[in-house]
Amino acid sequence: MDDPRDSHPRKILVILGHPRQESFCQALAEAYLEGAEGAGLQVRRLALADLTFDPNVAMPSPRDQPLEEDLVRAQELILWADHLVFAYPAWWGTMPALLKGFLDRVLTPGFAFEAGQEDPSTWTKLLKGRSAHLLVTMDTPPWVYRLVYRQPGHQAMRRATLGFCGVAPTFISTFGPVRPSSPEQRARWLDQARKAPLRLGDRLRRHQAGRRAGAWLRLFRLQFYPMAWVAYTIGALAAWRRGGTFSPPLYWLGYLCLFLMEALTVLSNEWFDRDTDRRNRNAGPFNGGSRVLVEAELAPESVRRVMFGLALLLGLGLLALAIILPRASGLIPLVMVGLAGLAVGYTVPPLRLIYRGLGELDVGLTHSFAAILVGGLLQSGVWRDPYPWLIGAPLFLATLAAITLSALPDHEADRAASKRTLAVLLGRRGAALAALGFVAGAALCGVIWQRLGLYGGLSGLAVFLAIPHGFLLARAIRRYMREGAPCTRINGIMILALTYSLWFGLIPLAHLS
Repeated sequence: MDDPRDSHPRKILVILGHPRQESFCQALAEAYLEGAEGAGLQVRRLALADLTFDPNVAMPSPRDQPLEEDLVRAQELILWADHLVFAYPAWWGTMPALLKGFLDRVLTPGFAFEAGQEDPSTWTKLLKGRSAHLLVTMDTPPWVYRLVYRQPGHQAMRRATLGFCGVAPTFISTFGPVRPSSPEQRARWLDQARKAPLRLGDRLRRHQAGRRAGAWLRLFRLQFYPMAWVAYTIGALAAWRRGGTFSPPLYWLGYLCLFLMEALTVLSNEWFDRDTDRRNRNAGPFNGGSRVLVEAELAPESVRRVMFGLALLLGLGLLALAIILPRASGLIPLVMVGLAGLAVGYTVPPLRLIYRGLGELDVGLTHSFAAILVGGLLQSGVWRDPYPWLIGAPLFLATLAAITLSALPDHEADRAASKRTLAVLLGRRGAALAALGFVAGAALCGVIWQRLGLYGGLSGLAVFLAIPHGFLLARAIRRYMREGAPCTRINGIMILALTYSLWFGLIPLAHLS
């Protein structure tokens, strides 16, 4: 959740990191101070050249080295401030030794961050709610610094230092080359620094809006939606090709309902999985949730309202389907209601299928057979066509492999939260072995379907390209098992697994198109 100080900074600390007092950096710092005072903000100034401290960390940890009086005061000022401004030159691509030593001594564990006791790769950002602005001078042309040197000093300060401690956003103003600049150019730069505090509120509000939008995008996890669309479209095109009709309004309204189902499923999973996500130390792009709720990037109440809104829209969509479908097809909306219950029931009470050992089966069904069946029913109304069940089998197996693998990094957190994934039920090694079987089963089924003509034409021959892909995935799983099946991120394996499942959706889709 956004700290209210982000968009309304009132207290600004300007830190002059140049080792000499008389410098253009000092002039920039004074100009910024002047502009901040003129805007009615509270300001404090800290010139590092005036401080007395040892810039070297002489103890095993900065935490163990007593802070000099000036550094204690510096920490107090950092805690006081809403917005930190650093004015310093870029020397040898990064900051002066004085500023580096100051940061080494001041940003100590327990003050700026706290490393996890059980897993040192995790940490708590203790300076959240503060923003920063870097006023950096250089004699290198800024475009050379950006494009040729890739801004090493900027990246170090914004991401590896301030960002690590929770200070965000960090705005950067680069002034250079300074040495050959004219008095008129320097005056313009000073005016730019003087006006920066006046623009700060607007810049932070824009950043805050962008961050909220990004949090919503991450929460919806749109990267997982395409497979449901592929399966649904296979069903619709197959019904058309096999003697039915193709109604674009029905197709798009049906897909809107399917999309709303998936969105509601994703958000409800995030909502009801907060306990296990909070425990999870191995969360990544393919497992462990989006972390948006766990890290309080959005207010829980706003997420709850959106969930209710999605449920309402889904109900209206299903009602619209019931109205426009022929009377003989009146049961189809009920089938879609059942599908919605199955999808959302992955984590939502009372079904909570993932807690009953049925989660992987649920995901496999809803992303293969069920979606294909609904796509076909909306276009043809034919219930007894075996095609959706046959063509969905390889996709089901490949999806089952991916969802089984995705739970391996979550194993310890899921077990602690009483989730009954295959990784919990079979152990990580057993689940990896099951996934290996699903991978082989999908490839074998695909080859059989090609020989029987279900994967017809040139596109059907692509199944033989899926075999080496499956071999690479199987080899990666075997390597993971030989390493002892650790509870750790497996992003490489997940990329192979998710792209492997694409073959069994895109091949029939290409054949039907």
